[in-house]
Amino acid sequence: MPEETIPGLAAKFRSRRTVVAGLGTAVAGAIIAACGGEAAPAAAPTKAPAAAAPTTAPAAATKAPEPTKAPAPAPTTAPAATAAPTSPPAPARQAKGGLRKSTSGYKGTLNLWVLGYTAGNAFANPFDNAVAQFQVDNPEIKVEVVGYPPNDEGFTKLTTALQSGQGVDLLRLPSDRLPGYVKDDLVEAIDTYLTDADKADILPNVLDVTRIKDKKASAWPLWVVPMGIYVNKAVFAEAKVELPPKTWTWDQFVETAKKVTFKNAKGEQVYGWSGFIDPGVVNTWALWMNEDPSVRPLTADGKFGFEGAKAVAGLTRFADLALKHKVTPPDFGSQKDADIKGGFQNGQLAMIVDATGPAAQFKGAKVDFEIYPHPTMNGNKLTVGAVGLIAVAKTKDEAKRKAAMDLGRYLTSSEVQDDVPVGSNVPTGFYLAPGARKSVKIADPLDKFLPVLPDMWSTPLVADWAKFTRLFHAEYQNVVFGKAKPEEAMKKIAAEAVGYLKS
Repeated sequence: MPEETIPGLAAKFRSRRTVVAGLGTAVAGAIIAACGGEAAPAAAPTKAPAAAAPTTAPAAATKAPEPTKAPAPAPTTAPAATAAPTSPPAPARQAKGGLRKSTSGYKGTLNLWVLGYTAGNAFANPFDNAVAQFQVDNPEIKVEVVGYPPNDEGFTKLTTALQSGQGVDLLRLPSDRLPGYVKDDLVEAIDTYLTDADKADILPNVLDVTRIKDKKASAWPLWVVPMGIYVNKAVFAEAKVELPPKTWTWDQFVETAKKVTFKNAKGEQVYGWSGFIDPGVVNTWALWMNEDPSVRPLTADGKFGFEGAKAVAGLTRFADLALKHKVTPPDFGSQKDADIKGGFQNGQLAMIVDATGPAAQFKGAKVDFEIYPHPTMNGNKLTVGAVGLIAVAKTKDEAKRKAAMDLGRYLTSSEVQDDVPVGSNVPTGFYLAPGARKSVKIADPLDKFLPVLPDMWSTPLVADWAKFTRLFHAEYQNVVFGKAKPEEAMKKIAAEAVGYLKS
């Protein structure tokens, strides 16, 4: 990978309204939430005020088949008689200085909201370790971490907390949520806090994604999160199915998914593929948007791009995975994120689509997996994603603002990577995706995502993106459940969708 930039991203980040390339839960975030994900259902934040009720989809869109939840991963603790001896305590941390040391003079608490954080999971351990080092270097600053789930409910809670002006000082979020927070004046611009060293280190095309209002950078770029196809090699081996080529086409993907939809040795049903569908994520979109380069939310001439014939064709074959080919669980479209990850880890799902975040979880659980690019359609190569960011909430307290900026800089640096190296509770180190700085070097298995970066489309940076995804989600579910034809569903929301996408 050239030192100057991530391959293929420079040109793709030029237009923020049709941004191509980007970064979960997604975990999109859109990623997100593409940028996020959790190992188990995330608990609701306890520090934030009560959240407004999330927008609900019409009844027709939410009447899914009865869930078939994947069981939680089996306990791995050995019996007492054979348990390994207790590990010696880790050596006490020492102050290190550098970016870890805040020059703000602030004394008090900083509340850091982390997308996908649940105590002990792949997102929690790296942040807990980093926060511990920051607090050693800044003994008069206490950092409290609050987790929120990578779905519409989680973003609603975060927004409510930001609007209240209480309980949140920094937040990890996907890039598609930033424009709305900038529009509502809920986050601080970071321009005056960027040093020459920051500007030389942060990939300029990634930093440009945060330039929303008056061209001011509005968040610290953390990492770039693409979606990939996770392939459970152990499931393929049990099904006696050879791994497909990584140059696979859509037809090869479908045939492969059919072959690994089978009853395993325990008599349990294994499904070939699944993915998380929620208003807060775009995880599955590339599997039908790859029908044609014109299949985008907003076309160049200002029309709703999911209404056209190409989009309809893509949505139809995508829905056929469940309705015709039967390679997905019966509750596909309404499955919980944790059940999809748990099903893959337990061998009940042969393949899933997800962002980079779960890679650390699966590696830690010793799952034998591989990352594949999305299958091509009509020769088109595509994945989706967003840029993971750390933003600073609006505050009139200058010392607190400076302390939050210092923490944001540290949490997006190579220093934090040095402080949270690859280890037993952090299988990939601090970074759960390719970093936004040239100085950050990623570890296996994250490097498996590098080949898909040049083919990544990122969600448009529009203020009303969340309103659009809620509108779209209800009809997307209707299509997946077989309750509406794609052409009817998309035509129904076209006019309202354009209004949100042009904001």
